[in-house]
Amino acid sequence: MSEAPEEKWRTYDEFAAGIATYRLPNADLTGRELTVTLDRGTTLALRFEDAETATCNGIKDPYDAVAVREDVFFVNLPHTSVEGEALTVVFSTTTHRALAVRSVIGAEDVEGVPRVSQTFWSGITDAGAATGEEPAPSRDLIGKRNIYRYSPEHLYEHVYVSSQRYAWQCLEGVQRGHGDMDLSTVWKFQDGLYLFCFREFRIAVASVWLHDLGYALRTTGVFLGLTGDGRSEHSRAGGHIYPLGAVAYPDAQPV
Repeated sequence: MSEAPEEKWRTYDEFAAGIATYRLPNADLTGRELTVTLDRGTTLALRFEDAETATCNGIKDPYDAVAVREDVFFVNLPHTSVEGEALTVVFSTTTHRALAVRSVIGAEDVEGVPRVSQTFWSGITDAGAATGEEPAPSRDLIGKRNIYRYSPEHLYEHVYVSSQRYAWQCLEGVQRGHGDMDLSTVWKFQDGLYLFCFREFRIAVASVWLHDLGYALRTTGVFLGLTGDGRSEHSRAGGHIYPLGAVAYPDAQPV
């Protein structure tokens, strides 16, 4: 694959248009209240006012939620209370385990550093005693190669190279011919469910995904980034996963 000329590199808002076509339907959490205690002692007190608005620690913001499995919810709060920030929470109503990701657009570009940063926490909810394995960073995806179909016009390939990097290329869509190797983070939430996040170098964008690599082979995600005219923007995403295979490194293992 030849590298696309710099002047033809697509902006975040150009490639994100329509990328939620195959996303799972939204879930309405109206009336639900949930307190998540994160591993550093921070508490998130969530109250879902209606199908689109939630209060977190007394601050009201929009939200969207997806029931990734019957007992696992992916909830994103694209902050309007703070410019250029988003909070994503994954929680289980069965194990009462949780994950949280805070995505923040930096004030300015720094050479060699993605403009959008992310911070990760595991947690537990107040809905019952926590059971099962605690969510944690995982190397399980290293060596795997998958194709992701987000819409009739969005088809991407991912190769998970290490615990810190993944490679991607666009097979169909406005980014066709584009590809790169970017920073990534993978956490295992529970069997078959992996939080996958990436932070791009070329453009100011980061994403949070929950891959269901079990029977469903579906992924649900969100983006936060800067549009071509410099505005911060939140986008929903989702689609189908098609595993292509995996390799095992024989000697030295990737970091």
